[in-house]
Amino acid sequence: RNLDAGLLDVDICGPSVPRMLGLVGQDVHQSNEGWSPVYVDDKLAVMSIGFMLPNQDDAIIWRGPRKNGLIKQFLTDVNWGPLDALVIDTPPGTSDEHLSVVTYLQESSMDGAVIVTTPQEVSLMDVRKEINFCKKVNLRVIGVIENMSGYVCPHCQKEESIFAPSTGGAEEMCRSMGVPFLGRIPLDGKVAQAGDAGVPLTQLNPDSVVAKAVDAVISKILQETHKP
Repeated sequence: RNLDAGLLDVDICGPSVPRMLGLVGQDVHQSNEGWSPVYVDDKLAVMSIGFMLPNQDDAIIWRGPRKNGLIKQFLTDVNWGPLDALVIDTPPGTSDEHLSVVTYLQESSMDGAVIVTTPQEVSLMDVRKEINFCKKVNLRVIGVIENMSGYVCPHCQKEESIFAPSTGGAEEMCRSMGVPFLGRIPLDGKVAQAGDAGVPLTQLNPDSVVAKAVDAVISKILQETHKP
């Protein structure tokens, strides 16, 4: 994908993006133009509170106003430069982080929200609330991704539904709630290995089923947002 992209990690209490992108130990620098993001390469800029912690195991025990203040700084004081897309990674739920992002960006041209779920009803119960949150704040739902959707044994090729879609899974939920279904991404141990090692999945296993599934989902998101 030939896009200049920014990734903003607003999971204040559990910032995992630096680890997953191989950026642990990198520092954020400040200048007259604001904070400079950390670059994975010349196409991907990243900002996370994880870059500001003296110890990666430190607990962040903040109330709402302090979280909101930092998110506002991330959105207004970071010198991203020209971007084709800014992806904001939020924690699960409908809490301070989500309200802050919607509030501070309400005058911008946000494309919308991409929601990730797993197939079982316990997860879908929360996702329905997130979809309704988006509707209440007039934020378009670009679509829903069903993650951990089945596991194909590498030895016998038999597929097993580890998280059984007892109520039809994400696709049925999307149909009933009138939002786009973006696709399924299966379980694959290589995904965890890639995240822990901070390397792209395409580098570990570029021809895997899960890598192709992720690529197909990205294509649908770009199609829904009319990006090249």
